Amino acid sequence: MILQDTIVALATPSGAGAIAIIRVSGKDAITLVNGIFRSIKNKDLTTQKTHTLHLGHIVDGDRVLDQVLVSLFKGPNSYTGENTVEISCHGSTFIQQQIIQLCLRKGAKMAQAGEFTMRAFLNGKLDLSQAEAVADLIASDNEASHQIAMQQMRGGFSSEIALLREQLLNFASLIELELDFSEEDVEFADRTQFKELINRIEFVLKRLIDSFAVGNVIKNGIPVAIVGEPNVGKSTLLNALLNEERAIVSDIAGTTRDTIEDELVIDGIGFRFIDTAGIRETKDVVESIGIQKTFEKIEAAQVVIYLIDGAKLNTESLDSIKVELEKLKNKYPLKPLLVVCNKKDLLTDEQIGLYNENIENLMLMSAKANEGVEELKQALLGFVNTGALRNNETIVTNTRHYDSLLKALEEIEKVKWGLQTNLSADLMAIDIRQALYFFGEITGQVTNDELLGNIFANFCIGK
Repeated sequence: MILQDTIVALATPSGAGAIAIIRVSGKDAITLVNGIFRSIKNKDLTTQKTHTLHLGHIVDGDRVLDQVLVSLFKGPNSYTGENTVEISCHGSTFIQQQIIQLCLRKGAKMAQAGEFTMRAFLNGKLDLSQAEAVADLIASDNEASHQIAMQQMRGGFSSEIALLREQLLNFASLIELELDFSEEDVEFADRTQFKELINRIEFVLKRLIDSFAVGNVIKNGIPVAIVGEPNVGKSTLLNALLNEERAIVSDIAGTTRDTIEDELVIDGIGFRFIDTAGIRETKDVVESIGIQKTFEKIEAAQVVIYLIDGAKLNTESLDSIKVELEKLKNKYPLKPLLVVCNKKDLLTDEQIGLYNENIENLMLMSAKANEGVEELKQALLGFVNTGALRNNETIVTNTRHYDSLLKALEEIEKVKWGLQTNLSADLMAIDIRQALYFFGEITGQVTNDELLGNIFANFCIGK
C-alpha cells in the first residue's frame, strides 16, 4: 500500500472554538500551502527550515480568509514521515471549512479516518502496535488507561515483542541452515540454548497473555453491579459513590425498575456502577422485566455488590440472605462478590456481631451518612492488579494483540514439544515460522490491506 496523495483534514475537534488546526500531509503539502499562504515577511515556505513557525494570511485569490500561524515539518522528520503543514486558524466553523475547501480545490484530498497515522506506520515512524496505541491514548479517560497507552506508544510492548522475535529468528536461521546440510547430519543450532530460549519466550508470552485480564478492564472500565432486595439502599449507595443525586431514592419498594449506570474513577481506575432493580418475587409486569435485566447485568459485570438492609435483618432474614448469596456464588463461581450491610448507623453492637458471625467478609456502611464509602472503594480496587502499573510492566489491552499472542504461544509450545521429542528440524521449522508470523502480526512486520483498513477505520479523521 503506497499513499502518494496530499491529504487534508481538521486535526482538532469539529465545532467552534478559539483555535482550530488543519493538517496537510504529502509530498506536495508545502508547495500546496505555499500557494495559498501570504507571509507577513514575504517568506517562501518551500525554502524554509523544518520545524519552523510562520505568521501570515490564507488567501483565495485577492480574498483574505484568515490570519494564521503555519507550522512546517519536512519529511522524514514529521509525524507522518512526509512533508506536513499544520495551519492554526481561528476556530470559526466557517473559516475551517473555507480553508479545507480551498486546499481541496488546489489538489488535496480529504483524509480518511486514521490516514495520517497509517502513513506514519507505512513510512516507518511507528510500528503497528504503537499506531494502535495512538487511538487508545486519544480514547483514554482515566490515569491508568492513559499510562498504558503512553507506554505502548513509546514502544514498550513492541520492543519486548521485537526482542523475542529477533532471538527466535536467529535460531530459526540456524535451523533452516541445518536443512540445507541435511545429508551431512550436522547441528548448527545448540539445542540446549534453544530450549532455554523457548522456555524464556513461553514465560514472557504467558505473562503478557495473563496481563490482558487486567489491561482489558482498565481500558474499558470495570462494570460493577449493585444488587439486592428492593429498598435496601442500592440507589442511595450509587449516589454516595458518585457523590451526586444520580438515582431516584424513595421508601417505595421497586422504585428502580430499570438499570441506571454511571462511571467513577478511583485512583486512576475506571469503574462503571450499575444500579439494578431489586430482586424479589413480583406480579408487576414492568418490575419483572427490570428484575430480568438485573440478572443480565450481573452476568456482564466483573464485580457484584450484594447490598442488604441492616435495619431489617433478623434470624429469619439472615437465613434467606444466606440462601440468596449461595445461589449467586453457585451461579457465578468466578465472579468477585462483595457483601455490604447498609444502614450501619441504625445497628447496635450486638446486631453487628450477629451479622459478622453469619456472613463471611461482611462490610458495614451507611450510604445515607456516607460512612464506609471509602472503604468500599478500596475493596473494589483490591480486585484490580494495579501492581503491574506501579512497576511499569507491559500490559496488553488490545484484543488483536491478545489473539496473536495466544496463537504465538500455541506454536512455541509445539516447538517445545518438538525439542523434547527430537522432532526433525524441517517439522520444527514450520512451527517456528508460524510463531514468527504471529509475532510479526502484532508489530506490523506481517500485515495486509484488510487488516490495516480495519485498524485505522476506528481512528478519528485528522489523526
